[in-house]
Amino acid sequence: MAPQDRGNFGSRLGIILATAGSAVGLGNVWRFPFMTGQNGGAAFIIIYIACILILGLPGIVSEFIVGRHSASNAARAYGNLSGNKGWRAIGYLGIVTSTIILGFYAVVAGWCLEYFTSSLTDDIVGDTAYVKNYFSTFVSHPYKSALWGILFILLTHIVIVRGVRGGIEKASKMLMPTLFVLLLIIVVASCLLPGAGKGIEFLFKPDFSKVDSEVFLEALGQAFFSLSLGTACLCTYASYFGKDINLLRAAGQIAVIDSIVAILAGLMIFPAAFSVGISPDSGPSLLFITLPNVFHQAFSSIPMVGYIIAILFYALMALAALTSTISMHEIGTAFFHEEMQLKRRGAAWIVTGITSVICVLCALSVGMLPQISVMGKPLMDFFDSLTAQFLMPMGAFLTCIYIGWFAPHHVVRGEFTNNGTLPGRFFHTYLYVVKIICPICIALIFLHQLHII
Repeated sequence: MAPQDRGNFGSRLGIILATAGSAVGLGNVWRFPFMTGQNGGAAFIIIYIACILILGLPGIVSEFIVGRHSASNAARAYGNLSGNKGWRAIGYLGIVTSTIILGFYAVVAGWCLEYFTSSLTDDIVGDTAYVKNYFSTFVSHPYKSALWGILFILLTHIVIVRGVRGGIEKASKMLMPTLFVLLLIIVVASCLLPGAGKGIEFLFKPDFSKVDSEVFLEALGQAFFSLSLGTACLCTYASYFGKDINLLRAAGQIAVIDSIVAILAGLMIFPAAFSVGISPDSGPSLLFITLPNVFHQAFSSIPMVGYIIAILFYALMALAALTSTISMHEIGTAFFHEEMQLKRRGAAWIVTGITSVICVLCALSVGMLPQISVMGKPLMDFFDSLTAQFLMPMGAFLTCIYIGWFAPHHVVRGEFTNNGTLPGRFFHTYLYVVKIICPICIALIFLHQLHII
């Protein structure tokens, strides 16, 4: 399929919002704040920002180069850059990874929809035991969790079938500003609570006594996963970029937005939690067990405010999830659209069908059918571990090796400098980092995830 037959982004703002939306997701809320608080507060944030510069920016730019040069789906893009079709395997790996992630991610996104509707009727208000029982009852229901997950995939499908400019870009221009507004409202409300200062101090007070080699690896891993490296998402979105886009600047803007959202998430959660004496944990239990109780207690003197904050919070979670699922869906849709010469609507239905099956199986595996398991883990947990600990690091590692050692350097430099129209003073530094530093860092993350180091 010729490049002119493909969609493209219509504005720089659309590019930044859509691509940043792919990185901003539920992980910013349930993982980054907790890791920051437990690993030295501001000290961890400083290390995290350094990791973004060392690993994140070169990784983003590398996927951008592959995608924009080829202006095609991820599988074809990796083969086109060097002329060796064998490198398509990296693109296929990204497509498989993103499809699996979309399948189980939709389950958690569906939980957000359930909690949003329940917050409208105050059904999730109660003590800790009540909220915990509400969650376990919901996920154990024969079909509720699966239906909410499929509904979320269908919402994503509606955006995707409208194309790049009329669907992805248009949705991103609405969703991302709305997400920021909701986030700021909740941050202000949380920081104004009595005793909120302790939560702010917990998040931002540097504690260098907690900084060790493991904290550095945790920060590297968070930077890696937060930016969606290794899923072919950035490569696919870059295939819709214009040739005038400054790839390094765009990568920097995306990294800044993603980091700001993560830090604001900490300001949303910790002040409220500390105001009622609850130490927040990480993972799904934070979103669906701890925080409902936090909202209930923190705003007990003004119940209507707590009611509104709960509604806004789960609306925020649903929006954050949607910006991510849109990007993951587009990876597979672009592949089937171009490689099988299908209409975009038909290609999107294939991805929707596959991910819906994965979603149902994952929902059942953590609910009424725990026997749906692999290697002793519920299917959902297995897919989570498989993608986070193996497939994503492998995809990012191979991309760096490919760009740094095998892709024609004149082609890489041409994309980096927009064919010489931009200064290339950082190119040699970028190439060195991609060839040497990034593979070493990713290998360390990989070994750390497997508890080898």
